[in-house]
Order: sequence, then C-alpha cells, then structure tokens
Amino acid sequence: MRTNLDDESEIAVDMAPLIDCVFLLLIFFLVSTTMKRIDQELKLELPEAVAAVDVQKVDDLVTLGINNLGALYWGVEPITTTGLRNRLATLAQENPEQRIRIDADKRVPYEHVLHVLDVCSFYGLDNLGLHTRPPRNL
Repeated sequence: MRTNLDDESEIAVDMAPLIDCVFLLLIFFLVSTTMKRIDQELKLELPEAVAAVDVQKVDDLVTLGINNLGALYWGVEPITTTGLRNRLATLAQENPEQRIRIDADKRVPYEHVLHVLDVCSFYGLDNLGLHTRPPRNL
C-alpha cells in the first residue's frame, strides 16, 4: 500500500480531546479527594470556655487527643501511654519549644488530662494549650 506524501495536507494532533481528558481527570481528582482537617477527625465534645483567647493556627502544632473513654491520640493516630512518653521524649530532644495542643473531651476524667500534662512537663515541654470552644449562648 502506497501513501502519497506529496499531498499538501499537514499532519497534526487534535488538542481538543486531549484537553477534555485532562479537565475530566482534574475534576475527578478534585471531587474524589477528601480534604482532611485535624480538628474534624476525632469526635470530641470540647468543653466551653468564656475567657478563652483566639490564637492563630500554627503549622507545626502537635495535637494530643483524649476521648471520653480516656484513649490517647497523637493527631488522629491512637497511641499508648508508653508510645506517648517515647514520642514526647524524642520531641523534647528535637525541639523543646514545640507547641502542643491538648484536645480533651469534656466528659473525660480530669486525671487523664492531668497525666498528659505531667508527661509533657516531665520532658520539659511547657508550650501547651487546651483546646476549647466558645459557649453556645453567646
């Protein structure tokens, strides 16, 4: 089979279908990707505080969570008491000024929150904050 290449028609790639496919892939990934926020991962009912101060969000913040049963979380990852101590010891060696936020459910026994505060203080991590929410009636 012979092809006549002397023909004046130019060979070109049609870009419209390629652009359509790229946009469809972009839309698919945008829709299927979940944007996770650390604040919404743990189902905690935070205590109310009238005198709380709003602070700016910090990127290098370590979040320790305590649910109503007293289970500990490093971010959203469950952690044991021994694991918490090991991670805090490593963290204290790397950055003793690391900011730590404690998210404790309002129904958790106070001794669990005090235990986390004691472990942080033992390793010299004093830049601590307790996460609360504003009162509902204000």
